This record gives sequence, C-alpha cells and structure tokens, in this order.
Amino acid sequence: MIRYRGKKNVIDKVKELDAFPKVPEEYVDSTPVGGTFSIITFFIIVCLIYSEVTYFLDSNLVFKFMPDTDMDEKLRINIDITVSMPCSNLGADILDSTSQSVFGFGELQEEDTWFELSEEQQDAFEAVKHLNSYLREEYHSLWQLLWKKGHGSVRATIPPRKTKPNRKPDACRLHGVLTLNKVAGNFHITAGKSLHLPRGHIHLNMLFDDTPQNFSHRIHRLSFGSPANGIIYPLEGDEKITKDENMLYQYFIEVVPTDVDTTFESIKTFQYSVKELERPISHSHGSHGVPGIFFKYDMGAIKIKVYQERENLLQFMLRLFSIIGGIYVIVGFVNTLVLSLRTAFIKKAAPDVLNRCSEKPLQVNPLLVSSNLLVPDGPDLIRQ
Repeated sequence: MIRYRGKKNVIDKVKELDAFPKVPEEYVDSTPVGGTFSIITFFIIVCLIYSEVTYFLDSNLVFKFMPDTDMDEKLRINIDITVSMPCSNLGADILDSTSQSVFGFGELQEEDTWFELSEEQQDAFEAVKHLNSYLREEYHSLWQLLWKKGHGSVRATIPPRKTKPNRKPDACRLHGVLTLNKVAGNFHITAGKSLHLPRGHIHLNMLFDDTPQNFSHRIHRLSFGSPANGIIYPLEGDEKITKDENMLYQYFIEVVPTDVDTTFESIKTFQYSVKELERPISHSHGSHGVPGIFFKYDMGAIKIKVYQERENLLQFMLRLFSIIGGIYVIVGFVNTLVLSLRTAFIKKAAPDVLNRCSEKPLQVNPLLVSSNLLVPDGPDLIRQ
C-alpha cells in the first residue's frame, strides 16, 4: 500500500506540471463560425505546408568563383561545321601557344555533302536555331530552370538526307573531337590543304591569288569539354550565308572552366562567351588578311564551381511548425473577435434571440441524482 501511495503521489505531482490543461467536453461550445474558421485554417495550413516542402526540395544554386590552378588538364573541343566549299579545297588546322605539332591533337573527319538542305533538314535546323537563339536571349530569366531541371543547348542534329541531288557535292562537313592543351589557340578553316613544316604550316592555296571562295557555313556543334545541362553554347545553331567572295569570319572565344555538381550530374566541363567579326578581304581596298573561318580561343584564369545547397532539416521543421502554430493562433484570435462582435451586435439589436440562444437544457449528472431508496412492504417483498 505504501508503494502504491508513493506512485500515486508521484503521478499527482506530474499532473500538477501539466502545461496543456484539458477542457471538459461539456464546457466546449461549438459554433458555425468556429467550424467555418476551422475549415479555412485547414486549407491555409495545407497550402503553406505544400509551399514549404516544395521550397525545401527546390535547392539553391550557388556559383563560386576561384582561381584555376589545374594547368595540366586537357581541353577537348567538339566540332561539327558545314562549309560551302568542297572538301578538296579546304584545310582545317589548329595552332596553340605551345607550338605543339598539330598531329597530336587528333584529326577531323571530312565528309562531302550539299550545302543546300532538304525541306526536312531545313525545318529541323531552323527549329534548333530559333530555340537556341531564344535560350541565349532569355537566359537571364531561364537559368534556374536550365540548371535545376537538366536542360541546356539543343544539338543541331540534322536528319539524314532521303534523296540526293543530281549534282556534285558543293560543301564539306568537318566533324570530330580534338584534344588540346589548356592554353590559348587558333582553330581555323581556310582554302587549300595545309603543308606542315618544322615551325608551323602553310596552306597551298596561298600560292594562288584571286581564287573565288565561299565561306558560308553552319555550326551544328562547337563546345569545349563534356556537354553539361544548364550550359548554353552560343555558337551552336549559328549560320552565316554570304555571296561575297573572300570573306573573313573571326570568332573570339573566352573559355571558362566550370565544375558542375548538381542533382543530375557531377562533371568538369567548360563554357564560353564569344565575340564575332566578319569582313570581306580586298587588298585593293585596304582590307588585308586571309579569307576563312577563324576561332581564336583563350582560357580564363577564373574557374566557376556550380553546386546545389539545401536548407538544414532541423531549420525546415522549426519553420514549418512555427507557421502551423502561428496560423492556428491568428485564426483563433480572429474567431474570438468575430464571435464577440456577433454577440455584441445581437445583444444590442435582438436581445430576445440572444436569450433563446443562451438557454440550454440542464444536463444532470446521473451520479448526483439520488436513487429511490424506499424499502418495499413485506407482502410485496414476499411476492417478489
């Protein structure tokens, strides 16, 4: 008995510390106003919970800038260009500041083709051209979607030609992958095959003057490193058409190393910005130079690291609970205010209605009702 009383005393002590007092059910008054506010509170809390969970799952993108110290890394360039000249009249070469032999970079494949596209090919190229142009122009408003949802430049993939024209090929498709040193360089396409010398190379077509040339071209692919989502390659889907002979096209490219670590991939790649310049070559008018297509690239000294950062789970739970509690308290205060105003209005306008609403049947506790304790008479008791 002593041990039981001790336990009972401890339980009573704990009950006295209850910070959440319970109101007996018979003292709870449910009203239509309170029910309406309860429904409104439920929907508000559900909407806010959905919004907070969505925000928590949608991580923040962080762009961190740091010096690029990995100088031994190789630079891979992906090329797919169509030039409006036969392959026999073109030469593609690359030179960098290390004066390394061009044979160590790889070799581009040459494929004779026709510069004029079929209707199906033209529709596909125009679609990719306009889409990539839109992405470049609206990148400031789409960059989060591109990085987080795994979108990037659309490759200008042209379907194969179903019917071949009844004429000789008048264009050359140059495509392949070159592995370069991570230094400044110059990739160029000019007239004539190149002749490699111990200290460089020359193009045989330079020995002839006044040779008509057409360097109209389409850039299906020009990127550095591995393709990555979220990165826009400005020159892909670009097209230059000219009727002038001996045109010079120059692209000045700034290559920036980029480390990507997102939900979709973790990769080391490169992105670039470009400036364009084109002019006709006419020695008689003082516009000197070599006709062709020149891509002059340089490496940036700053590396960009892109990664996703999420909020701490504990902070998320605390913010979620505070929102739920705050909505509950505020709506409860509004409910009390509305009920008070309604009661004051009814009391002033129609006091009889208030008296009828306040009258409630008295609920009698059956334990407090005295039972009939009269003892029946003897004969009746005998009969029972």
